[in-house]
Amino acid sequence: MIRTLAVAVLLAGSAYLLFWPVPIDPVVWEPGPDRQDPLFDARQALDRSVILLEGAGSGPEDVALGPDGAYYAGMLDGRILRFDDDGWSVYADTGGRPLGLQFDHVGRLIVADALAGLLAIDPGGEIEVLVREIEGVPMLFPDDLDIAADGTIWFTDASRRFDVHHWELDFWEGRGTGRLLSFEPISGNLTVHLDGLMFANGVALGPDDSFVLVNETLTARTTRLWLKGPDQGQTDFFLEGLPGYPDNLSFDGELFWIALPSPRQPAIEHLADRPWLRALLQRLPARWRKIELPPLGWVIAVDAAGRVRESLQDDTGRCFSITSVNRFGDELLMGSIAMPHVCRFTVAGTGKAAGSRMAGR
Repeated sequence: MIRTLAVAVLLAGSAYLLFWPVPIDPVVWEPGPDRQDPLFDARQALDRSVILLEGAGSGPEDVALGPDGAYYAGMLDGRILRFDDDGWSVYADTGGRPLGLQFDHVGRLIVADALAGLLAIDPGGEIEVLVREIEGVPMLFPDDLDIAADGTIWFTDASRRFDVHHWELDFWEGRGTGRLLSFEPISGNLTVHLDGLMFANGVALGPDDSFVLVNETLTARTTRLWLKGPDQGQTDFFLEGLPGYPDNLSFDGELFWIALPSPRQPAIEHLADRPWLRALLQRLPARWRKIELPPLGWVIAVDAAGRVRESLQDDTGRCFSITSVNRFGDELLMGSIAMPHVCRFTVAGTGKAAGSRMAGR
């Protein structure tokens, strides 16, 4: 009797581990190379950063500089806060999860909201939905954006499988359904330029809007789409083998600044060719899948040729899990989905004196 019961339990457990439905349909994927380049070693310490927006809430994921000289950040609870050294106030509430932010050339704050879509907020705080659906299908994960000189908004939809509340499942699945899109506010034209990206994240236009870059977080690389010149319409890899998983991306007129919220995780990448094992792990307690990340803050800067020009780190826990870095004058403003504040760091002699695009040109 005891033996029969044990066999039944064993069979039931095996059936559960092998066949119980899971929320992912994993596939084999190819991790990017790991360059192990000493140029990525820290050159400046971010632990000297000044803390801003303390006590205002959680998750100021991105920071924009407004035409009024104040900073703006989108919070976990849907609020967009206006702040400076003297304090903060609520500018708007999207009711969603505002991620990438940037002011356009007429003073509207353009927002990639992971739940509400691509939005435009006028100076009075009135919210207009610019894009919510693509060919009748709602976007699941608008993520980051940049605005071209002609007003075209370039933005990402990180995943067509999972929303912001379940972003980790996109990594476990490894299917690559992210997209790079553009929206022309005057004509209303919406175009999908790249599809099949491995968690499409940060976006930045290059010099003279000759190309646009998009970070593919899962494969630790930056993909380039040429918009002008002999390679117009072609794509290549601008950067491969990054030492961490890239999030937001910005351009200061000379250097591209890349936020790395986490160093590479071998525990995840070693499972890239074992989709059956990734599915099995989804049937186990969540704590068994949890990967403890170090309290590391890390941003790098590269020039237009992809050469590493700067690497800044903080291993003290003051500035950590950085998801965005924008340069305004001689200062870097860094946001995070995890930090309860924004970090401001004075840069020592790197790049241009002002990031005009980030201030809305």
